[in-house]
Amino acid sequence: MAQKFIITRRGLLRMGHVMMHKDLLRHGDACMGGGFWRFDPVGARLELSGASYDFGPPMWEWLIDSGVTLKVPRQWQGMAIVYVGDGVSERSVAVSQEMTVEYV
Repeated sequence: MAQKFIITRRGLLRMGHVMMHKDLLRHGDACMGGGFWRFDPVGARLELSGASYDFGPPMWEWLIDSGVTLKVPRQWQGMAIVYVGDGVSERSVAVSQEMTVEYV
């Protein structure tokens, strides 16, 4: 089990302690990628990183260009949300600054 996340086409950020990223999908979901998450208590931020073995890295550019509102679990309200890219093939994304975020 690991702390993994996915993002659906509708912008839902699903997080959990699961074996496979696909375990976070629900019937009818289309996944736009995923990775791993951790809470950084010093920086008071939610850090997303890596790539889903099932779905690949998050498609941030598509989500941002499409104007998708990211729907984040309410427990993370007030935290900065960042995606830490690997620096070679992925850029870092200040998610909570580059996207509209709604807490559900």
